[in-house]
Amino acid sequence: MTQRLLFEERVLFSPHLPKAVNQLLQQAVAASHAEKPLAEKLFKQAQQLDPGCLQTYFALYKFYFYQGRLQEAEREVLAGLGQAARQGEFPVDFRQLARQAAEWDMYASETALFYLYTLKALAFIKLRQDLADEARAILAAMEVLDPDDKSGVSVIMQLSAALEPEAG
Repeated sequence: MTQRLLFEERVLFSPHLPKAVNQLLQQAVAASHAEKPLAEKLFKQAQQLDPGCLQTYFALYKFYFYQGRLQEAEREVLAGLGQAARQGEFPVDFRQLARQAAEWDMYASETALFYLYTLKALAFIKLRQDLADEARAILAAMEVLDPDDKSGVSVIMQLSAALEPEAG
């Protein structure tokens, strides 16, 4: 227990995180390498403590992704997208959101930016699942939703392009 206190601020999450949620996330991060079941339990406790806290979805989908648990990562990504859309009061469906892009400023809030980062994560997960067409559909929407590349989606776009079979 004393050892975990050394890692109390291991990761900087949003400064607006409730203290109890941050403590659980910090403990989960500290446990994530050596004690994966404990880490997962702590990540989920943080999410249950505050289901509206977007950082808990981020932490969980990253945790699952790095373990190669892509279906669980995707589940958390989709839940995070849903939560962000509810909080931002914009459509959860990225296709609909892209069609209505002129109505939304996706750079106006942390919630909208979280949506963009999480949608980028979904595209990457789809690539890892060998679902290139689904990834490309997400990336096409991202070109509309994030024209200034504030989410860094261009890296995933380059990866997707590199994975495309040679035409010809």
